[in-house]
Amino acid sequence: MSAIEEMFAMHAKASRLPEPEREHRFAPPRRWRFDFAWPARMIAVEIEGGVWTGGRHTRGTGFEADAEKYNTAALMGWKVFRFTGGMVKSGAAIATVIEAMKEAA
Repeated sequence: MSAIEEMFAMHAKASRLPEPEREHRFAPPRRWRFDFAWPARMIAVEIEGGVWTGGRHTRGTGFEADAEKYNTAALMGWKVFRFTGGMVKSGAAIATVIEAMKEAA
């Protein structure tokens, strides 16, 4: 796990959210995983690294693979929230998840 994922996990715990499943696999036989998931509420979180440095998620093939993954998740009924490191650090990521949890309850 990356440092920013660990920070998000600490924010989730501090916010007293139900404990998420980490590296939750969905859509077998695909090997897709969500960084964090609350399967009972069909809410998932992806922490996107390398946004400003040309990481995998911003290059052509990586972006296309992510689009396929997220579109499949949406067709299955998942709400997938994607956050950058800056969004985690600022608290915007956890605020969004808290709001989503309220709506899903």
